[in-house]
Amino acid sequence: MRIGFTSGSFDPVTNGHLDVIARAARVVDKLVVGIGVHPGKTPLFSAEEKFEMLRTETDPIAGAAGCRIEIITFDTLTVDAARAAGATLIFRGLRDGTDFNYEMQMAGMNATMAPAIDTVFLPASPAVRHITGTLVRQIALMGGDVTPFVSPEVVKRLAAKRRGQKKKRQVAGTRIRLVTGRS
Repeated sequence: MRIGFTSGSFDPVTNGHLDVIARAARVVDKLVVGIGVHPGKTPLFSAEEKFEMLRTETDPIAGAAGCRIEIITFDTLTVDAARAAGATLIFRGLRDGTDFNYEMQMAGMNATMAPAIDTVFLPASPAVRHITGTLVRQIALMGGDVTPFVSPEVVKRLAAKRRGQKKKRQVAGTRIRLVTGRS
């Protein structure tokens, strides 16, 4: 059985992520999608929410590709998570030259640490090449239209997060008037 591994923060899951997952799923029998969890970062979505988003979005991909997709979380090096999953391939999406330079360095480091695991670069499809999770998150939280960048389900989840953040700002922005002295 050929096992592949792809990872990301998936905060949120974008059409770009799904492009890489769908294309990788056509190459392997089993694809492990790793949600990187970093204690120093404060993501918009919890690991559980990301897991649910990925499960919903990857079920149809798995069926279409005839590939088993497993979703995990990890807080180790990507190469260690791939090795623990039994993967022999790490799939990485490339949007542009900046991604390529960074990913080439990572592939070299990973190859030194785990020579039995190869890195496969998948150039982003033209329709999703410009999408980044960071920009999608910023656009959504500022009330912009993210429908070209994420699925309808993720649009709903982002809208709910925006409503929650808006309420927090309203509470935080409430003015409290303190009156001292005798009445």
